[in-house]
Amino acid sequence: MRQCFRAINPLNYKAPLITLFGSFRDLLPILVVVTFFQLVVLGQPFPDLLGLLTGTVLVLLGLTFFLYGLEISLFPLGDNMAYAFARKGSVFWLLAFGFALGFGTTIAEPALIAVSDEAAKVMANGKIIPDTGPSRQQYADGLRVTVAFSVGAAIVTGVYRIVRGWPIHIMIMIGYLLVVIMTILAPREIIGIAYDSGGVTTSTITVPLVTALGVGLASSIRGRNPMVDGFGLIAFASLFPMIFVMGYGMLYR
Repeated sequence: MRQCFRAINPLNYKAPLITLFGSFRDLLPILVVVTFFQLVVLGQPFPDLLGLLTGTVLVLLGLTFFLYGLEISLFPLGDNMAYAFARKGSVFWLLAFGFALGFGTTIAEPALIAVSDEAAKVMANGKIIPDTGPSRQQYADGLRVTVAFSVGAAIVTGVYRIVRGWPIHIMIMIGYLLVVIMTILAPREIIGIAYDSGGVTTSTITVPLVTALGVGLASSIRGRNPMVDGFGLIAFASLFPMIFVMGYGMLYR
Protein backbone atom coordinates (compact mmCIF):
# COMPACT_ATOMS: atom_id res chain seq x y z
CA MET A 1 0.00 0.00 0.00
CA ARG A 2 1.25 3.46 -0.75
CA GLN A 3 2.72 5.34 2.19
CA CYS A 4 1.08 8.65 1.25
CA PHE A 5 -1.84 9.57 3.44
CA ARG A 6 -3.69 12.62 4.59
CA ALA A 7 -5.05 13.23 8.06
CA ILE A 8 -8.68 12.65 8.95
CA ASN A 9 -10.61 15.56 10.35
CA PRO A 10 -12.06 14.79 13.81
CA LEU A 11 -15.81 14.24 13.98
CA ASN A 12 -18.00 17.03 15.19
CA TYR A 13 -20.24 15.36 17.74
CA LYS A 14 -23.88 16.37 17.94
CA ALA A 15 -25.28 17.59 21.20
CA PRO A 16 -27.50 15.04 22.96
CA LEU A 17 -30.57 17.28 22.64
CA ILE A 18 -30.02 17.62 18.91
CA THR A 19 -29.76 13.83 18.65
CA LEU A 20 -32.96 13.49 20.70
CA PHE A 21 -34.79 15.87 18.39
CA GLY A 22 -33.52 13.97 15.35
CA SER A 23 -34.70 10.67 16.82
CA PHE A 24 -38.16 12.13 17.48
CA ARG A 25 -38.32 13.47 13.93
CA ASP A 26 -37.41 10.03 12.55
CA LEU A 27 -39.95 8.31 14.80
CA LEU A 28 -42.77 10.77 14.13
CA PRO A 29 -43.88 9.33 10.72
CA ILE A 30 -44.32 5.88 12.29
CA LEU A 31 -46.43 7.34 15.09
CA VAL A 32 -48.57 9.25 12.61
CA VAL A 33 -49.18 6.15 10.47
CA VAL A 34 -50.08 3.95 13.46
CA THR A 35 -52.37 6.60 14.96
CA PHE A 36 -54.13 7.25 11.64
CA PHE A 37 -54.89 3.61 10.89
CA GLN A 38 -55.88 2.80 14.48
CA LEU A 39 -58.22 5.77 15.02
CA VAL A 40 -59.43 6.64 11.49
CA VAL A 41 -59.32 3.44 9.44
CA LEU A 42 -60.09 0.91 12.18
CA GLY A 43 -62.06 3.39 14.26
CA GLN A 44 -60.87 1.87 17.52
CA PRO A 45 -59.09 3.39 20.52
CA PHE A 46 -55.68 2.14 21.55
CA PRO A 47 -56.13 -0.88 23.86
CA ASP A 48 -53.30 0.19 26.18
CA LEU A 49 -52.62 3.89 25.74
CA LEU A 50 -50.34 4.12 28.80
CA GLY A 51 -48.26 1.17 27.62
CA LEU A 52 -48.06 2.66 24.14
CA LEU A 53 -46.85 6.02 25.45
CA THR A 54 -44.36 4.38 27.80
CA GLY A 55 -43.00 2.17 25.03
CA THR A 56 -42.73 5.12 22.65
CA VAL A 57 -40.71 7.10 25.17
CA LEU A 58 -38.41 4.10 25.75
CA VAL A 59 -37.94 3.62 22.01
CA LEU A 60 -37.17 7.32 21.62
CA LEU A 61 -34.60 7.26 24.40
CA GLY A 62 -33.08 4.00 23.19
CA LEU A 63 -32.74 5.29 19.65
CA THR A 64 -31.21 8.52 20.92
CA PHE A 65 -28.64 6.73 23.08
CA PHE A 66 -27.81 4.38 20.22
CA LEU A 67 -27.27 7.16 17.68
CA TYR A 68 -25.30 9.27 20.14
CA GLY A 69 -23.19 6.25 20.99
CA LEU A 70 -22.41 5.77 17.31
CA GLU A 71 -21.34 9.39 17.04
CA ILE A 72 -18.94 9.31 19.98
CA SER A 73 -17.72 5.71 19.76
CA LEU A 74 -18.16 3.46 16.73
CA PHE A 75 -17.75 6.05 13.96
CA PRO A 76 -14.52 7.50 15.41
CA LEU A 77 -13.29 3.97 16.14
CA GLY A 78 -13.78 2.91 12.52
CA ASP A 79 -12.14 6.06 11.23
CA ASN A 80 -9.16 5.82 13.56
CA MET A 81 -8.57 2.12 12.89
CA ALA A 82 -8.75 2.66 9.14
CA TYR A 83 -6.26 5.52 9.41
CA ALA A 84 -3.96 3.45 11.66
CA PHE A 85 -3.98 0.51 9.24
CA ALA A 86 -3.31 2.90 6.35
CA ARG A 87 -0.33 4.39 8.19
CA LYS A 88 0.93 0.90 8.98
CA GLY A 89 0.97 0.21 5.26
CA SER A 90 0.19 -3.51 5.62
CA VAL A 91 -2.49 -4.75 3.24
CA PHE A 92 -2.47 -8.16 4.92
CA TRP A 93 -3.43 -6.85 8.38
CA LEU A 94 -5.97 -4.49 6.89
CA LEU A 95 -7.68 -7.35 5.04
CA ALA A 96 -7.39 -9.62 8.09
CA PHE A 97 -9.11 -6.98 10.21
CA GLY A 98 -11.84 -6.56 7.58
CA PHE A 99 -12.52 -10.29 7.51
CA ALA A 100 -12.56 -10.60 11.31
CA LEU A 101 -14.88 -7.62 11.58
CA GLY A 102 -17.34 -9.03 9.06
CA PHE A 103 -17.25 -12.58 10.42
CA GLY A 104 -17.39 -11.63 14.10
CA THR A 105 -20.29 -9.19 13.85
CA THR A 106 -22.33 -11.50 11.63
CA ILE A 107 -21.94 -14.84 13.42
CA ALA A 108 -23.65 -13.42 16.53
CA GLU A 109 -26.36 -11.50 14.64
CA PRO A 110 -29.74 -12.39 16.25
CA ALA A 111 -31.61 -12.06 12.96
CA LEU A 112 -29.24 -14.53 11.30
CA ILE A 113 -29.65 -16.98 14.19
CA ALA A 114 -33.44 -16.78 13.85
CA VAL A 115 -33.37 -17.28 10.07
CA SER A 116 -30.92 -20.19 10.36
CA ASP A 117 -33.02 -21.98 12.97
CA GLU A 118 -36.22 -21.45 10.96
CA ALA A 119 -34.52 -22.66 7.79
CA ALA A 120 -33.38 -25.83 9.57
CA LYS A 121 -36.95 -26.52 10.75
CA VAL A 122 -38.36 -26.03 7.25
CA MET A 123 -35.70 -28.26 5.73
CA ALA A 124 -36.46 -30.97 8.28
CA ASN A 125 -40.20 -30.72 7.69
CA GLY A 126 -39.60 -30.94 3.95
CA LYS A 127 -37.51 -34.11 4.40
CA ILE A 128 -34.46 -32.36 2.94
CA ILE A 129 -32.49 -33.15 6.08
CA PRO A 130 -33.19 -35.74 8.82
CA ASP A 131 -35.79 -34.48 11.28
CA THR A 132 -33.58 -34.80 14.36
CA GLY A 133 -32.25 -32.21 16.78
CA PRO A 134 -28.55 -32.72 15.95
CA SER A 135 -29.24 -32.64 12.21
CA ARG A 136 -31.22 -29.41 12.45
CA GLN A 137 -28.56 -27.84 14.65
CA GLN A 138 -25.81 -28.90 12.27
CA TYR A 139 -27.65 -27.39 9.31
CA ALA A 140 -28.38 -24.13 11.18
CA ASP A 141 -24.78 -23.81 12.38
CA GLY A 142 -23.46 -24.51 8.89
CA LEU A 143 -25.72 -21.85 7.44
CA ARG A 144 -24.63 -19.30 10.07
CA VAL A 145 -20.94 -19.98 9.50
CA THR A 146 -21.43 -19.80 5.73
CA VAL A 147 -23.14 -16.42 5.94
CA ALA A 148 -20.58 -15.07 8.42
CA PHE A 149 -17.72 -16.27 6.23
CA SER A 150 -19.32 -14.68 3.19
CA VAL A 151 -19.62 -11.30 4.95
CA GLY A 152 -15.98 -11.52 5.97
CA ALA A 153 -15.04 -12.25 2.35
CA ALA A 154 -17.26 -9.37 1.24
CA ILE A 155 -15.50 -6.88 3.52
CA VAL A 156 -12.13 -8.15 2.31
CA THR A 157 -13.22 -7.65 -1.30
CA GLY A 158 -14.62 -4.19 -0.61
CA VAL A 159 -11.55 -3.04 1.32
CA TYR A 160 -9.20 -4.30 -1.40
CA ARG A 161 -11.33 -2.48 -3.97
CA ILE A 162 -10.77 0.77 -2.09
CA VAL A 163 -7.03 0.12 -1.87
CA ARG A 164 -6.76 -0.63 -5.59
CA GLY A 165 -9.30 1.95 -6.74
CA TRP A 166 -11.42 -0.50 -8.73
CA PRO A 167 -14.85 0.72 -9.96
CA ILE A 168 -17.62 -0.62 -7.76
CA HIS A 169 -20.32 -0.76 -10.44
CA ILE A 170 -18.38 -3.31 -12.51
CA MET A 171 -17.83 -5.56 -9.49
CA ILE A 172 -21.48 -5.34 -8.41
CA MET A 173 -22.67 -6.15 -11.94
CA ILE A 174 -20.42 -9.21 -12.05
CA GLY A 175 -21.64 -10.26 -8.61
CA TYR A 176 -25.34 -10.07 -9.48
CA LEU A 177 -24.70 -11.84 -12.77
CA LEU A 178 -23.21 -14.66 -10.72
CA VAL A 179 -26.29 -14.57 -8.45
CA VAL A 180 -28.56 -15.01 -11.48
CA ILE A 181 -26.50 -17.92 -12.78
CA MET A 182 -26.43 -19.63 -9.37
CA THR A 183 -30.18 -19.08 -8.96
CA ILE A 184 -30.68 -21.24 -12.05
CA LEU A 185 -28.36 -23.98 -10.76
CA ALA A 186 -29.10 -23.98 -7.02
CA PRO A 187 -31.82 -26.10 -5.37
CA ARG A 188 -35.13 -24.25 -5.29
CA GLU A 189 -35.53 -24.69 -1.54
CA ILE A 190 -32.32 -22.73 -0.80
CA ILE A 191 -32.91 -19.74 -3.11
CA GLY A 192 -35.30 -17.84 -0.85
CA ILE A 193 -33.09 -18.46 2.18
CA ALA A 194 -30.08 -17.20 0.24
CA TYR A 195 -31.85 -13.99 -0.73
CA ASP A 196 -33.02 -13.38 2.84
CA SER A 197 -29.51 -14.04 4.13
CA GLY A 198 -28.32 -11.03 2.18
CA GLY A 199 -30.66 -8.82 4.19
CA VAL A 200 -30.18 -10.09 7.73
CA THR A 201 -26.39 -9.63 7.65
CA THR A 202 -26.52 -5.83 7.78
CA SER A 203 -27.00 -5.40 11.52
CA THR A 204 -27.00 -2.26 13.64
CA ILE A 205 -23.40 -2.89 14.68
CA THR A 206 -21.98 -4.11 11.38
CA VAL A 207 -23.26 -1.22 9.28
CA PRO A 208 -21.80 1.67 11.33
CA LEU A 209 -18.41 0.01 11.79
CA VAL A 210 -18.09 -1.12 8.19
CA THR A 211 -19.23 2.24 6.84
CA ALA A 212 -16.80 4.10 9.07
CA LEU A 213 -14.03 1.71 8.01
CA GLY A 214 -14.68 2.30 4.31
CA VAL A 215 -14.98 6.08 4.57
CA GLY A 216 -11.99 6.33 6.90
CA LEU A 217 -9.85 4.18 4.62
CA ALA A 218 -10.80 6.15 1.52
CA SER A 219 -10.06 9.37 3.40
CA SER A 220 -6.65 8.06 4.45
CA ILE A 221 -5.31 7.02 1.05
CA ARG A 222 -4.17 9.79 -1.21
CA GLY A 223 -6.04 9.80 -4.50
CA ARG A 224 -9.22 8.22 -3.11
CA ASN A 225 -12.50 10.11 -2.83
CA PRO A 226 -14.56 9.18 0.27
CA MET A 227 -17.82 9.86 -1.60
CA VAL A 228 -16.81 7.68 -4.57
CA ASP A 229 -14.60 5.04 -2.98
CA GLY A 230 -15.62 5.08 0.70
CA PHE A 231 -19.09 3.62 0.34
CA GLY A 232 -20.15 0.27 -1.09
CA LEU A 233 -18.94 -2.18 1.56
CA ILE A 234 -22.51 -2.80 2.69
CA ALA A 235 -23.47 -3.67 -0.89
CA PHE A 236 -20.83 -6.41 -0.91
CA ALA A 237 -22.00 -7.59 2.52
CA SER A 238 -25.51 -8.06 1.09
CA LEU A 239 -24.38 -9.60 -2.19
CA PHE A 240 -21.89 -12.23 -1.05
CA PRO A 241 -24.23 -14.14 1.32
CA MET A 242 -26.60 -14.88 -1.58
CA ILE A 243 -23.75 -16.41 -3.56
CA PHE A 244 -22.27 -18.35 -0.65
CA VAL A 245 -25.59 -19.67 0.69
CA MET A 246 -26.67 -20.94 -2.73
CA GLY A 247 -23.27 -22.60 -3.02
CA TYR A 248 -23.78 -24.07 0.45
CA GLY A 249 -27.14 -25.45 -0.64
CA MET A 250 -25.62 -27.01 -3.76
CA LEU A 251 -22.84 -28.65 -1.76
CA TYR A 252 -25.13 -29.79 1.06
CA ARG A 253 -27.48 -31.45 -1.46
